Amino acid sequence: MSTILTRPVLAAALAATLALPAVLPTAAFARSSGTERTLKMVDTDSDGTIDLAEAQAAAGKVFDGAEKDKDGTVDAKELKGRVSKKDLKAADPDSDGTLDRKEYLALVEQRFKAADPDGDGKLDAKELKTPAGRSLLQLLK
Repeated sequence: MSTILTRPVLAAALAATLALPAVLPTAAFARSSGTERTLKMVDTDSDGTIDLAEAQAAAGKVFDGAEKDKDGTVDAKELKGRVSKKDLKAADPDSDGTLDRKEYLALVEQRFKAADPDGDGKLDAKELKTPAGRSLLQLLK
């Protein structure tokens, strides 16, 4: 009787073991395709990279969309998790608890430079998939 019960359990374990690798690449692909989608969206000259001007243009659109109350600034609520409270405070030189367009674009530039370790002024998909690159992408979408 234990052999009869063991076979279905073994079969289920085998099926799960075979199915798991098929799921993992899909999750990794979903993450990478999000990066690729954002890269294509921001890369207005279609050279396969994002330069600072392209990043700031995309960030300007994000700022305009987030700035709901039309007071010229965005706060933590309007940023909807794009920036941690700690990062918001660090990017807020006048300590008013908000970022104006200039402050937001300065944060974008800071994150862009952090994501560009080779200093070539362009970010490719590989650089955008790093923690610094993902941090920048949060501000661009």
